[in-house]
Amino acid sequence: MTDERKTIAFVVYPGLTPLDLVGPLQVLSALAQFDRGYRTVVVGATTDTVGTDTPLRIAPSHTFDEVPSPFAVLVPGGTVPTLRAMSDETLLAWLRTAAASAELVTSVCTGSLILGAAGLLEGKRATTHWMFRDLLTGLGATPVAERWVEDGSLITAAGVSAGIDLALHLVERLAGRQLATNIQFAIEYDPEPPQGGLDWANQPYGDLKPLREHTLREGLAGNPALMGKLLAHA
Repeated sequence: MTDERKTIAFVVYPGLTPLDLVGPLQVLSALAQFDRGYRTVVVGATTDTVGTDTPLRIAPSHTFDEVPSPFAVLVPGGTVPTLRAMSDETLLAWLRTAAASAELVTSVCTGSLILGAAGLLEGKRATTHWMFRDLLTGLGATPVAERWVEDGSLITAAGVSAGIDLALHLVERLAGRQLATNIQFAIEYDPEPPQGGLDWANQPYGDLKPLREHTLREGLAGNPALMGKLLAHA
């Protein structure tokens, strides 16, 4: 029997940042529990366990081939491994095919760079982690400094924890504000960080610039053409 539920597919690849994936997955899995018209799956090239940028390992629930036409796609980000994934033709080909029929194509953090490598950001407004935001220009996008950016069917979130905000926004868009609020209460998402809010006027780019340079150099060592494309307008 055909499954009529709308499938929200979370992409897994080696070396991703777990919170980029797990935060939105927790929120949207709650949507699937409250509204049986949706289901969440985690997709990868295989169902083998892959490493992340922490000691945690993740096993996809489905392969790309098993979920060719999801209702929505979410691509998490990371650092060096994410830049390497920008050259993963198996991943990029699946994203192009999935995006052709998906009603929503989304990303968290540098996951938007993977969408860009698949050619899905051309002419779009988008965001990513602040340290890499200017690189979006080289992928045909207009960088926007917002927590999440919605441009038609494309919705991109800024760094890491912004994925939770994106997911709650998606719940509101798909099922209404009340359910989104209920889920926010269920996960007790009410940030009060010990250090207070971030001072965006004094973001520590100077201190983190060597990290960015290392990440780009290591992640794109095997793809100098892509490196040049990203840095051409940065």
